[in-house]
Amino acid sequence: MDGELIAFDQTIFQLRGDGSARLADPEQKTPFAVMTFFKPDITQQFDHPMSRQELHDVIDTLVPSDNLFCAVRIDGAFEHVRTRTVPKQTPPYKPMLEAIDAQPEFRFDHVNGVIAGFRSPQYTQGINVAGYHEHFITDTRAGGGHVQDYELACGTLQIGRVSKLVIDLPTNAEFLGANLTPDNIHAAIEQAEK
Repeated sequence: MDGELIAFDQTIFQLRGDGSARLADPEQKTPFAVMTFFKPDITQQFDHPMSRQELHDVIDTLVPSDNLFCAVRIDGAFEHVRTRTVPKQTPPYKPMLEAIDAQPEFRFDHVNGVIAGFRSPQYTQGINVAGYHEHFITDTRAGGGHVQDYELACGTLQIGRVSKLVIDLPTNAEFLGANLTPDNIHAAIEQAEK
C-alpha cells in the first residue's frame, strides 16, 4: 500500500501519505482498486450546505436498493473535507489494522474539489467495502485522500448504477500463499473505513 487512488475523466491520481496528490505512474501497481466506466443516470444540484450523511441519505433515496453498486461523483465547493491516507508500506508488510493505525489525517477547508467513490452492497463485504467508500481530490489536483467526513457548500451529485462485477485476481506465489480470511476481517474492514 502506498496511499490511495482516485480516477475520473480518464486520469488516475495517487493520493499520497503526506496529503499530496500526483498523477499515477502507468507502471505503478496497487493491491486493490475498484473502477468503472462511469455513466451517470442520476444528476442532482445542491445550492445549500449538506453533510456527508445528508448526501448519503439523498443517494439512498434516489437508489433505494442496496443490491446494486452505485458509482458516485460530487463536484463542488466544500466547507471542509477530512481525509486520511495509508502511508507507504514495505516488506515485511504489516497486517491491515497495524498499517492503518499509523495513517495521517488531513483537513481541507473552503476548497473546491471532486469526491468519487462507490456505494457497495452489504453482501459484498470482504470482496469490497460494503457501504460508502469515497476519495477526494482538490480542483488544483494538489491534495486529497480517503474521505472520513465532509460538508458540501454547493455542487453537483452524479450517480451511476452498476450491475456488473468483474474481479481480477493475481496468481503469484505471494497471493496464493496469503491468508485472506483472518478471523477479524469484518472488524478490520469496519475499522479501516472509520
